[in-house]
Amino acid sequence: MRPLLLLLLLSFNFPVMAQIYRYTDAAGNTAYSNQPPAGVEARAVDLPPLNSIERQPPSAPAQPLADNNPEPIHGAYEKLELIGLPTTEALRANNGTFTINVLIKPRLQGPHLLRLLLDGRPYGQPGNVPTLQLVNIDRGEHRLAVQVIDGENVVQQSPAVTLTVQRVHKP
Repeated sequence: MRPLLLLLLLSFNFPVMAQIYRYTDAAGNTAYSNQPPAGVEARAVDLPPLNSIERQPPSAPAQPLADNNPEPIHGAYEKLELIGLPTTEALRANNGTFTINVLIKPRLQGPHLLRLLLDGRPYGQPGNVPTLQLVNIDRGEHRLAVQVIDGENVVQQSPAVTLTVQRVHKP
């Protein structure tokens, strides 16, 4: 029993090396298998070494912002801003629907989510995708910002961007 247990434990400590065989099947197609088929000439395939990465230690958790100050703090994101919005002209969105992008570096961490602010109030559902869509936004001037949140805590907030939405008015 002990030799079997020892053999089993040792097998978990070493990487498994499998051999792959290449051969031509009865229909003339090239096929691959981990076992050479009986009665068919098969050649062993030389495989390159497997890619591997080292596990990175978790980063220190970000500190919540004091008094909702949008300035970065220790452990927070070095870059957080809305991009792709016009700054010198109105945004034309005939039905009031448009998409904005978030530039965040480093990428969004663990439990953090992005929450869009429209005119100082949360808009839509928080998510982890750096592309946010606004739907049926009234024409006129609006202020947009994005927050990184952890539950109900604001980790960091981007500077607010003011833009004017231009859309068709229906009487």
